[in-house]
Amino acid sequence: MPQFLSARAVLLDMDGTLVDSTSVVERLWLAWAAEHDVDPDAVLEVIHGRQGHESMAILLPGRDPAINAQENAALLKAESTQTDGVVAVAGACALLAALAHAPHAPVTSADRVLAAARMGAAGLRMPQVRITAEDVSRSKPDPEGFLRAAGLLGAAPEDCVVIEDSPAGIAAGRAAGMPVIGVGSRAAGQGAHAVVADLTTVDVCEDAGALRIRIG
Repeated sequence: MPQFLSARAVLLDMDGTLVDSTSVVERLWLAWAAEHDVDPDAVLEVIHGRQGHESMAILLPGRDPAINAQENAALLKAESTQTDGVVAVAGACALLAALAHAPHAPVTSADRVLAAARMGAAGLRMPQVRITAEDVSRSKPDPEGFLRAAGLLGAAPEDCVVIEDSPAGIAAGRAAGMPVIGVGSRAAGQGAHAVVADLTTVDVCEDAGALRIRIG
């Protein structure tokens, strides 16, 4: 049975939600883990949805934040040039097309260069309004990015719907006071309003000046 949500704006994560970049992300992070003798399972548990320097701070507590920032910059540069295997999540192109004339924005932990590289590699349109790492002082699961996006779109938090895949991202959307649609296996059991395998079962249409979101 389909579910329905009403909203004024839709806020979308990028990696794992619009773009499948898992192979690149995990390959580079596992190389980082080996270099620093960090448990690879712990790395894979932490990194998704967070900015790299914050993941490093969790994995290597007490390390100089300047080192984390430096290594994160190097990782971002490597990720932006390694786009082989980066593809759109099923249904992402159609969903962005349905949102073309509606308030929407990606909210990603990637920086501007990486976000543009991945969206381009996946053949997806980059929305005019977007929140990247440079636009926030705190990474997900902090709600800052989603709240900032809502403000830029002129929508109250409670009038936004978040589409996310990672536990950190879902927690950020919930902390912002926004209903969350979870995407993929990582979203299961994380408190999302609904969870879908991919975006082929999410549809958006305008209804009397609002957005009607059909799930399932």
